[in-house]
Amino acid sequence: MKSSNIGGQAVLEGIMMRNQGRYAVAVRKPDQTIALDIEEYKSIVPWKAVTKIPFVRGMFNFVDSMVLGLKTLTFSASFFEDEEESGQTEKEPVDAKKMERQEKLMMGGTVAFSLILAILLFTVLPSFLAGILKRYFHGYTMRAVMEGGLKAVIFIGYLLLISRMKDIQRVFMYHGAEHKCINCIEHGLELTVDNVRASSKQHKRCGTSFLLFVIVLSIIVGLFIRVDATWLRVLIRIALLPLVAGVSYEIIKLAGNSDNPIISILSKPGLWTQNLTTREPEDDMIEVAITAVEAVFDWRAYLAGADLADCKVTSPLTSEAEGLS
Repeated sequence: MKSSNIGGQAVLEGIMMRNQGRYAVAVRKPDQTIALDIEEYKSIVPWKAVTKIPFVRGMFNFVDSMVLGLKTLTFSASFFEDEEESGQTEKEPVDAKKMERQEKLMMGGTVAFSLILAILLFTVLPSFLAGILKRYFHGYTMRAVMEGGLKAVIFIGYLLLISRMKDIQRVFMYHGAEHKCINCIEHGLELTVDNVRASSKQHKRCGTSFLLFVIVLSIIVGLFIRVDATWLRVLIRIALLPLVAGVSYEIIKLAGNSDNPIISILSKPGLWTQNLTTREPEDDMIEVAITAVEAVFDWRAYLAGADLADCKVTSPLTSEAEGLS
């Protein structure tokens, strides 16, 4: 299986697909037409060389993905905000530059808040709970294992909790459609609704697998950090997170380009965890995913054996266009 190197993300009633420096967001609007936005993405990292260094690029790519994810999520949500506000009086025009600055500040603040929340939830909280329960466990190794177990439980519990929300369930269905599209073309099939429906909703390069690897590797690292003071242990683990994220990224990248049996075995836990974050999509969701893929990736050239650089779609950038209905 040859990797296509395209990736994506589910958004509100839609899909974002990214190929090299271009991305497309396809959204099923309330009137059942598909809105399509195609843009060039500029990394928040000003030094391109940094994003290509193995074991360093992982953290930067992760932050980049968060920023792009928030931007595309905002785009998809705008259609449903418009529907809610359709009965209200028309608002005064807003200065475009001012609005853009506010949007950048909001996204920056949201990314920072999300990272802090993740650190508190998956690093600080398990260490704090382990400190409370340490009297029941003898030896540093046992305490570290217990702390690692708490991290895993919190992570799985978090996924189970959000998966009960109705809106999130639909996002997970679109997540499944995204994976199915990529699997379809990477297994040499034409990108049709029938072929996509028959493809797997699990993929080795999924962000869920990345996060699971971060959790697992942070548990392993925790076994070797023998510091008694809880605050110092937490501080060291936070400092090592970029390295852990970098290693996790390289594993995911390798998994997506390899059919090696050992790599496949290591990928299994991540694929199983994806059952919590993906659902089987409906056909109209698959149509949205296909629209997003075709806007940035020439799958016909890919199936014909062309180089990945030649599979980039070079159609004019659009702010909004109507697609399949």
